[in-house]
Parts: sequence; structure tokens; C-alpha cells
Amino acid sequence: MLKHPSAFLPVAMSIGALATVLVFIALHGTAPQVDEGAAAHIWQLLMAAQIPIVAFFVIKWVRQSPRRAAPVLALQVAAGVAAMAPVFLLRW
Repeated sequence: MLKHPSAFLPVAMSIGALATVLVFIALHGTAPQVDEGAAAHIWQLLMAAQIPIVAFFVIKWVRQSPRRAAPVLALQVAAGVAAMAPVFLLRW
């Protein structure tokens, strides 16, 4: 099931968003910034672009094969939460 782009792209995008946050923290620290920079916009685009892909996955695969699609959907949600966690915990 993870061979389909609608299954693995949201996970990859979440990992990219998390990597963006971690690189930003490594380079600039965790202090709040005066203005949103490029890293914030990249994170926002990666997270927002996942929504239609996950919706497509749900519409196509959950109907056809719910038992095979459920773990993939759980992985997508977990990856999204992992990418959002540092942003919310640091109150950015």
C-alpha cells in the first residue's frame, strides 16, 4: 500500500516539514522570531499541501480496502502530528 504516491507523499511531506523545523532550531535556536521567515512558510506549505493528498487517499483506498488502508492512514496522521508537535510546543 505504501507504494502508492497518495500513501507515502503525506508521510514524506511531514518528514520534510519536521526537518525544516529541526534545521531552523539548529541554526537559529528556539527564541520567537519577529517575523515569519522562509522556514515557516515552507512548513506551512508542506503541511497544507498534504490535506488534499490525504483526502484523495481516504476517498480512494479506505473504501476499497479499509484493513490495508487504516495503518497507512494512521502513519500519515502520526507523521503530521510529529511535524506539528515542535511548532505547538514551542508556541511559534
